[in-house]
Amino acid sequence: MRVRPIKTEADYEAMLREVERLFDAKPGTDESDRLEVLTTLIEAYEERHHSIPLPDPVEAILYHMESRGLTRRDLEPFIGSRARVSEILNRKRPLTMEMIRNLHNGLGISAEVLIQVYRTLKDAA
Repeated sequence: MRVRPIKTEADYEAMLREVERLFDAKPGTDESDRLEVLTTLIEAYEERHHSIPLPDPVEAILYHMESRGLTRRDLEPFIGSRARVSEILNRKRPLTMEMIRNLHNGLGISAEVLIQVYRTLKDAA
């Protein structure tokens, strides 16, 4: 298979098959170099054509809490009072920049995810 840009889904599928064939290539070989080039091409194509949207900020916080065994009380140092945490998680109030910074710096939740505009109950009314 000749290495060339991926322009169609058929090209993409062919590259995936080739990567699968080369998957166990020994490091330092021509095949491993080819594998590296093909995976770079595939990643670029997927980024343009198969990108996965970022999660909703509130859903990301809830997932982060669940996956790490955190409670609403654990969010208070980053968001504010118990009532404020409830308002955020129940979509009654949007996150502020300070809350976003605190959640990112304190819990490692992606700022790119948290900064997105999202629907609150106020928006739905």
